[in-house]
Amino acid sequence: MRLHRNLCYAVIDGLSSIFNDNEYADKVIQGLLKRDKRWGSRDRAFIAETTYDIVRWKRLYAEIAEVKPPFDRDKLWRMFAVWATMRGIRLPDWKYFEDTPTRKIKGRFDELSKIRKFRESIPDWLDALGETELGAETWTKELASLNQQADVILRVNTLKISKELLQAKLFDQNIESEFIKGYPQALKLKERHNVFLTEEFKNGLFEVQDASSQLVAEFLGAQPGMRVVDACAGAGGKALHLANLMENKGQIIALDLYENKLAELKRRAKRNGAHNIETRVIDSTKTIKKLYDKADRVLLDAPCSGLGILRRNPDAKWKLQPEFIENIKQTQQEILQQYSKMVKPGGQLVYATCSILPSENQAQVDKFLTSEFGKDFTFVKDKKVLSHLSGYDGFYMALLEKKN
Repeated sequence: MRLHRNLCYAVIDGLSSIFNDNEYADKVIQGLLKRDKRWGSRDRAFIAETTYDIVRWKRLYAEIAEVKPPFDRDKLWRMFAVWATMRGIRLPDWKYFEDTPTRKIKGRFDELSKIRKFRESIPDWLDALGETELGAETWTKELASLNQQADVILRVNTLKISKELLQAKLFDQNIESEFIKGYPQALKLKERHNVFLTEEFKNGLFEVQDASSQLVAEFLGAQPGMRVVDACAGAGGKALHLANLMENKGQIIALDLYENKLAELKRRAKRNGAHNIETRVIDSTKTIKKLYDKADRVLLDAPCSGLGILRRNPDAKWKLQPEFIENIKQTQQEILQQYSKMVKPGGQLVYATCSILPSENQAQVDKFLTSEFGKDFTFVKDKKVLSHLSGYDGFYMALLEKKN
């Protein structure tokens, strides 16, 4: 591979924004890809994948390069040199790469790879927490899996097309995909493509949604004609899936604190042809109280640490702090306590997170069930999804039923 100066500059600019200005990697990369209209798909892929790679392995590369934050441009170039050397890329004769100790880099990599927190590039406190909660063997396997690049998974919009027909339409554009056993609406791409540019996406024939995330709406067991509340809907990936499963019949009430997220859901619902979704902003407690004992099903896709989706959000491990995890656990319990009141007698709710920590998952459900409001519910079943076993994101979901 030959390195091109303008592409490398873009990567360094992106890393500076992510590491020094604490900006989100996905937003930074979106901006970088619009910088030069002359760039082709390979150029854009290089920028995105290289930036994500260095973000993912930040601690390991910084340790090898012997640099510490704050990361000025010279330090970032040294980390870039480590990235290139580890991939066998010949460094060009640029001033940034003068005196790069190639042999020493490989030796340091071999040495540091024996220590998990460096090998998997994770903060000390997070490494200790994961081992405490999951045990050393499981945590080690899970970390290795969460450091792999995520597959591109599509969820077919069955309101408009079948999985087989969509696969054929994409194949005609040289986008090959395969079915995944156990995931009835999923197509996995055999190679990465920018599917957002396809007419099939623009016409609402599919959404991009990880396979594990696709399990949640199915777990809720919503049926056509039901009233379903998606209480932490965000931009609505799971609400759209529910509309598919309910065949556009019944009512889905999508709630969120943020109006801009619900506006995005409205746009997506229109593109998908999902007509049974109503959005409501949670601007006061009245929004929730109006729905007490009214819902056949309630989905609580709760805010969490996001440790199960590090493959697609590798910068999250650098942004997370111990106090955030403690605070989010309090929020999770408050959501369970208050939003569960929307379930009518005989109805069911699913509590779900994209975390792999038992303290955010089973422990929260157990705490709820022993509380005053939780005593009206019974535990039906739960599902723990670990990345190293499934090959996809880490997730948790628990199904609870309200007593008649």
